[in-house]
Amino acid sequence: MKKIVYILIGLFVSLSVMAQSGSPASRFGYGEINDNIPGEYRAMGGVMTGMRSNHAINPSQPASYTACDSLSFMMDVAVGIGWTRYTDSYGTKNKATGSLEYVTLQFPIWKRWIAFSAGITPYTQVDYDFTQSGTTADGLYDYSVNYHGKGGLSQVYAGLSFNVLDWFAVGANFYYLFGKVENYTTLQFAATGVTNSEILRYMDMRACRTKVGAQLFHTFAKKHDITLGATFDPKLKLGGDYLVTETYSLDTAVTSTGSEMPMAWSVGASYVWDNRLTLAADYTRQEWADAYYFGQKGFLNNRQKISFGGQYQHNMYSPKYADRMIWRVGASVMNSYTKGSPWQDFSVSMGFGFPLRTVATVLNTTFEYGRKMSLSGMEEHNFKVTIDIAVNEQWFHKRKL
Repeated sequence: MKKIVYILIGLFVSLSVMAQSGSPASRFGYGEINDNIPGEYRAMGGVMTGMRSNHAINPSQPASYTACDSLSFMMDVAVGIGWTRYTDSYGTKNKATGSLEYVTLQFPIWKRWIAFSAGITPYTQVDYDFTQSGTTADGLYDYSVNYHGKGGLSQVYAGLSFNVLDWFAVGANFYYLFGKVENYTTLQFAATGVTNSEILRYMDMRACRTKVGAQLFHTFAKKHDITLGATFDPKLKLGGDYLVTETYSLDTAVTSTGSEMPMAWSVGASYVWDNRLTLAADYTRQEWADAYYFGQKGFLNNRQKISFGGQYQHNMYSPKYADRMIWRVGASVMNSYTKGSPWQDFSVSMGFGFPLRTVATVLNTTFEYGRKMSLSGMEEHNFKVTIDIAVNEQWFHKRKL
């Protein structure tokens, strides 16, 4: 009962805390997108589609849930702390950020054939406030433009995975997506008598969506495990309110429009040698250019991401603690889905897994460095540390007296 209470408290806290990115890039579209990658795989460059393990909960690939031990209950909670430096032609700014990353759980329903997972994860984060100054083309008026926004989207999910065959698994996640986003743009002139203006884009979103996944897996010569995976997200029309409020002096105009989530898909593969060395690679694509955003199609770009990474654990059963430690490294390359000021994002990561002695629980740490560059000349250097506790306990083992 105490464990169930702890789970409910964790879910409540995660609902109450909205992760904030602090990045100027979050003012475009729905904000900065979170790929919902568990801490273990984040240290491997963000690989996810082809990953299948009984030590990690992987909500980005619903087919992976049946990899869990048939007697175990798993829970994963992660927090992130970051420091970011922004640079453009106007100067440099530093900012510290922190957030609760996710809360997930997983357990088997019927032996190794059916498994269940649930949790709450952020989908997008919006948090920015900066000002740019200039002079009109005729040189008569000085002005300043302030951009500020807040909010984000979160999602609660529940998923099922089925082992159709000994070498083939399928799964599906069912999400409830919700949240509010406010983006303000305020134009002010230094001279009196010149009309100032403000534009507000307001989104209050609610929607149910699905994600399906499949994995092929096989062991060769007892030491070589290969997994091939794929996922698919259908295109989705979002419910809720989408308002654009334009204010010029004393005049205000309000228009209402609709938005969509894009079709998305991913493919990935992983190779494991002797339960020691893991190598993996992923490709993800989101068709944002074909989705409506505030009633417009073609307003956004298609988003693509390539990830690759590796992991090494010398011997998980060794009496030497150094042999049981897990070492991870990876990298990823991604383009943003915003069209007005597109970003190119490159990141490298490394991490360590520290197994606890008394239970099959691992404390994972991930260190990431990311660099974003936009065509407008802004650069963003981000250092982030993610800490997650992956609990793995035998709840379903019948004890003998």
